[in-house]
Amino acid sequence: MVHSRQVGPERTGTSPPRWVLDTNVVLSALLFPSGRLTWLRDAWRSGAIVPLASGETTTELIRVLHYPRFGLAPGEQEDLLADYLPYCESVVVSGAVATPECRDPRDRPFLELALAGEADALVTGDKDLLALAATYPIPVLPPTAALATLPAR
Repeated sequence: MVHSRQVGPERTGTSPPRWVLDTNVVLSALLFPSGRLTWLRDAWRSGAIVPLASGETTTELIRVLHYPRFGLAPGEQEDLLADYLPYCESVVVSGAVATPECRDPRDRPFLELALAGEADALVTGDKDLLALAATYPIPVLPPTAALATLPAR
């Protein structure tokens, strides 16, 4: 179920929003299926949103799933990735993408992905990324604000 679609002027208002989800947001949705971000997991599963992913953001997710504090066996890590990655649209971030300076250099791939993929929003709880909301050309939203942008189901 890998999504491939036209970006730019060909997009229509009826297309689901294309969001960049930072690693912590994805982890919360995956690891806590009855938690506060359950709606997000349901949204990508139902096609209400299309998450965007790049090689770097996917590598980051895989790296974090290996953290000992999560106590995930390799099979569990694979199951979680299988519940997210097939719903993502893959975006190749090529060349230098001009992004604003951010306090945490590990946030840069998410900013680059949002610009390269022409995302409708970057959804994050990260204070460093949220600090860029006023100047970044793509909306940077905490999950609760992102939820408010979706049509009621």
